[in-house]
Amino acid sequence: GHARAAAKRLPEPQAEAAGEPALGRSISTKGWDTSAERLHIAVPKKGRIHEKALKFLEAAGLDYTRAERVDVATVNNMPVTILFLPASDIAQYVGDGNVDLGITGEDIVAECGVHATTEMKLGFGKCRLSLLVPVQHAGESPASYAGCRIVTSFPNVAREFFAPLDAATGKTTTIKYVSGSVEAACKLGLADAVVDLVETGTTMKAAGLCELTTIMQTQAVLISNPRTAHTAILSKIKQRISGYLDSIKYVLINYNIARSNLPEALKVTPGKKSPTLLPLENAEWVAVSAMVLKSS
Repeated sequence: GHARAAAKRLPEPQAEAAGEPALGRSISTKGWDTSAERLHIAVPKKGRIHEKALKFLEAAGLDYTRAERVDVATVNNMPVTILFLPASDIAQYVGDGNVDLGITGEDIVAECGVHATTEMKLGFGKCRLSLLVPVQHAGESPASYAGCRIVTSFPNVAREFFAPLDAATGKTTTIKYVSGSVEAACKLGLADAVVDLVETGTTMKAAGLCELTTIMQTQAVLISNPRTAHTAILSKIKQRISGYLDSIKYVLINYNIARSNLPEALKVTPGKKSPTLLPLENAEWVAVSAMVLKSS
């Protein structure tokens, strides 16, 4: 009797509408707060800047372990999560606010056209995004290719480059996107010219192409979302990376010199911001410490 009475007091089960989730729960992840407690930083999972990007994570003091074939790693000593993503996606994720910080190429940022802050240039992955044409047409001007067929992995940058040329000539350049092996397009008869990255020029020359003009210089950059809530952690990471850049670009030199020769010496060793001067026992002499570019 008691069991039947208890069963009568239970609410009747509600029939689920076809195609609707149980209990009215949403299956969307749109409202998930994925970055409230941890800064998210994205680095290329492979490619030409992958290995050096990992060096910068190490330089920033991020202690993490990445499981095999897993593209997310939790940093142990800071509230940071590292995401290993295709380099071509990183700028978009940062611009959209899904990721706070990222390392990618300036060419990718330009192609995505996103609103992201360039925190610093990292000095590696340097190359050029150029208009490449068959060597037989090396004497032509870029304007000659207005209205022609262009193949590239950077269609937005290419369109921006050709827009004023098209306007001046009254022609319409055809821009076709391909994801790779761009340099083969001319030999296959798919393109009159290509817009592609040039580092050493070896691949370009092997394909019978030459560099007609440079559209932009590019290198790896550290970018951030301007609306990130993790400004303190971002600043700490940026400061550490800046220190690492100084350590690989500069060398500290120390020397003693007569005060009478100091003005001329400081023209050669001005230091990064200013040299350090210390008096010596001989008042006519001074000790100098200065940071000097290794390339000097």
